Amino acid sequence: MKNKLTVVPGSLADAASRDNTSLAETFLSADAIIICDVSGSMGTHDSRDKKSRYDVLLEELAKLQANKPGKLAVIAFSSWTTFEPGGSPPFLGGGTALAGALRFAKVADVADMQFYIISDGKPNDEADALAVARDYQGKIHCIYVGPEGGSGEKFLERLSQAAGGKFATAAQVIELAATTERLMLG
Repeated sequence: MKNKLTVVPGSLADAASRDNTSLAETFLSADAIIICDVSGSMGTHDSRDKKSRYDVLLEELAKLQANKPGKLAVIAFSSWTTFEPGGSPPFLGGGTALAGALRFAKVADVADMQFYIISDGKPNDEADALAVARDYQGKIHCIYVGPEGGSGEKFLERLSQAAGGKFATAAQVIELAATTERLMLG
């Protein structure tokens, strides 16, 4: 598992470069914020072809950005949170400070902005994450990427309900791009 510092085709940085605009201007055209869990548990090798959840997350996230160029802002979180305009979040390891990520992304909580959390649903503090999510104006949709029936699955379902969003599973990240696109269309 390597930290990949690349610019993904279709990412905000790619769109800004292609359109010769600032990253800030490009961000204003985004339709959704993808909040990606890159904590230690995402290093589990239980996904397609025995890859880690993180590695498959990168592959699927690249598909999403290619299909919606310049429309998806990517935020990565573990024990801390980072904005990833290049669209390829590094593996951060560590804990799962989801409440902190939601506070970080709150600056983009404006009319019609959609938020998508991609996680195996094991936050450091469930109650805090739920409280922050309830304060959002925009809907927060959750995509669970852990093992079927895992404890994180139930938590992410509760979080999406608390924030008026939809919930879906993409078992071990395998169908993440297709699952996320279905939520975006529905």
